[in-house]
Amino acid sequence: MAGPYHGGVAASPRHSRQASGSPHADLTSLHVVVPVRTLAGGKARLGEALDAEERQGLIAGMLRDELAVLAAWGLATAIHVVSPDPEVGPLATASGAHAVVQVGDGLNEAIRDARAAAMGDGATALLILPADLPMLDVPALDRLLDAADAAMAAGTGAPLAVIAAADARDGTNALLLSPPDIIEPHFGPGSLEAHLRAARDAHATVQLVVDPVVGFDLDTPADLVRLDPARLAELEALGAASVASV
Repeated sequence: MAGPYHGGVAASPRHSRQASGSPHADLTSLHVVVPVRTLAGGKARLGEALDAEERQGLIAGMLRDELAVLAAWGLATAIHVVSPDPEVGPLATASGAHAVVQVGDGLNEAIRDARAAAMGDGATALLILPADLPMLDVPALDRLLDAADAAMAAGTGAPLAVIAAADARDGTNALLLSPPDIIEPHFGPGSLEAHLRAARDAHATVQLVVDPVVGFDLDTPADLVRLDPARLAELEALGAASVASV
């Protein structure tokens, strides 16, 4: 498997020093935001391949798996799962994450709700991860943090944005920001270019990451074909057990 791409400069300490009052990067309190739309009725584009119950189990399984990977990583100060679905909260808290009830409409509003909760808890950096990354693992998270270190070194402490491209290359599958609100989230069609443009406008140091693990999201029947059947069965079983337990 090919390795990820990001700019290669030496890593630096994860706390920067800049003139007092100016925005600066600080990775010492990294919070993770995982937005989830709904369990029932989600992933409608998979409807040609999976029925509603199977899709619900898969969504729950991917969420539980991602939270387990984040817990094993151990470098996040806190994890915030945000959703309008009341069934998501118990799954999040059972995995040690904070459940955030979505107030606004839409994915980007959900991220803003969770960002507010994270910043209220002292977050200095924010990693936004969708809940549909079936191959996410600890080394992939390490690579994202390495890219943030590289951005901090390159920018001598300026605000930073690490943007991981989706396989389709027009979407964003991970967004690491410090400060957490240095740019607004623009997830949706064309989000990669929107995030790059926003980061440039904010004078943030940017690292674009192309990583086959982070880049693979599960959204269409074609994605299911690419996923190892044993891995799909594992996620579905995990999800079925999770839904039954709440």
